[in-house]
Amino acid sequence: MRTLAVGDIHGCYRSLDALASFAAFESDDRIITLGDYVDRGPDSQRVIEWLIDRHSSGGLIPLRGNHELMMLAARQSERHLDEWLSCGGDAVLAAYGTDQLDNIPDAHWHFLNKSLRSHYCTKTHFFVHANAYAEIPIDEQPDFMLYWESFGNPTPHESGLTMVCGHTPQRDGVPLSVGHAICIDTWACGRGWLTCLDVDAGICWQSNESGSTRRFWLDEGP
Repeated sequence: MRTLAVGDIHGCYRSLDALASFAAFESDDRIITLGDYVDRGPDSQRVIEWLIDRHSSGGLIPLRGNHELMMLAARQSERHLDEWLSCGGDAVLAAYGTDQLDNIPDAHWHFLNKSLRSHYCTKTHFFVHANAYAEIPIDEQPDFMLYWESFGNPTPHESGLTMVCGHTPQRDGVPLSVGHAICIDTWACGRGWLTCLDVDAGICWQSNESGSTRRFWLDEGP
C-alpha cells in the first residue's frame, strides 16, 4: 500500500484525472488530498464528484482547506459570499452552470461540511492543509495555522513527524522540501502542476491542464 499526498487541486479536474492515471492510483492506495478542491480552476464540480466517489469506495482521506471554509461561509452572509466570489468562487458557480449556491447538489455540500478532516497522521508523517506550530500537538493546532498560515520556514515539529502540506503555491511548479516539512502546492490553477507525492518512496508525479505529465524524485527535482 502506498501513501500518496495530492496538493491543492483548485477545480483542475483534467489535471486530477490525468494524475490518477499517470500515478496509477490503486484501490489499496491511501490517498490524502490536502484541501482547496474548489475555486479558480475550471471544473470544481467534477473534482468534488471524483472525491465523493473515491471517498465512498474507501482509500481517500480528504483534508479541509481554507477555500472549502470560504465556500461554506458563503452560504451564511452576503459579505462572506462576496469574499468567496472574489477569491475564485465565481469559477465554482460557472462550473455548476448556476449563479445560485442553492443549486449546488446537497450531496456536495454534505461532503464539504461533514467528510473533510483537519489533519491526518501516519507513523512517519502528518498532513495538514497549510501549516502547524512546531511546539503544539497536531490535534491541538488552531484553525489559523491549519488553514491559513503560509509555509515560510517551519521548524521541526515536536512529534518528530515530517509535515506534508499545501496552501502556499510554489510557482516554479516544484515541491518545496526542507527535510522535516514538504509543501506540494505547485500552482495547479496557475501555470504550474498538480503534484502527487509518494511520501515513503519520495517519488513525485505531476500533471497539468495542458495534458503534460512528468515524474521525478523529490530530492532531485524535475
